[in-house]
Amino acid sequence: MNLISRMIALLVASFFKPKLPVERPENSLILRVLPNDIDINLHMNNGRYLTICDLTRVDMFIRTGLAKTMINEKWMPVISEHTMKYKKALTLFQKYEIKMEITGWDERSFQMLHTFIVKDRIVAEGTSLGVIVSKSGVVPPADVMKKVVDRLNKRSK
Repeated sequence: MNLISRMIALLVASFFKPKLPVERPENSLILRVLPNDIDINLHMNNGRYLTICDLTRVDMFIRTGLAKTMINEKWMPVISEHTMKYKKALTLFQKYEIKMEITGWDERSFQMLHTFIVKDRIVAEGTSLGVIVSKSGVVPPADVMKKVVDRLNKRSK
C-alpha cells in the first residue's frame, strides 16, 4: 500500500472512529512497516517516521473537529519543529502502534508527542511544534480552540 492509499484508508477510517476531546486529545494507530517504508538497511526509513506522525495528526484533526474548522476558516496546519529519537529499528512487515497526544500549547504553538511502540516497548519517540496558519499569519492556539469548541457547540444544539 503506497502512501496515498494509506492516507485515503486513514481518512475514511477516522470518520468512523469515536470523537476525541478538543483539549488534550490522544489517539493511536496500529500499522505495519510496508515495503515502501524501508530504506537500503531494510528497516523503516527515518523520514517515514515523520510521515507516519503526519498520519496521526490527520486522524486527530478529523476526530476532534479541527479539520472541519480549518476547512471553514481556510486555515492550514504546519509543523514548525520536529525531533525524533530512534531506539530500535522497525523492520519489514513489523506491526507497531503509534500514539500521539497534544501535550500543551503556548501563545503560538501546539506541542505534540509521538510514540512508536512494539509490544509495550518504545522504539522511537518524537516531539513536534505545530501552528495553524491563516492568510494573515499564525492563529493563536487559544483562538483555534475557541473556534473548534464554538463550532461543536453550535452543531450539538
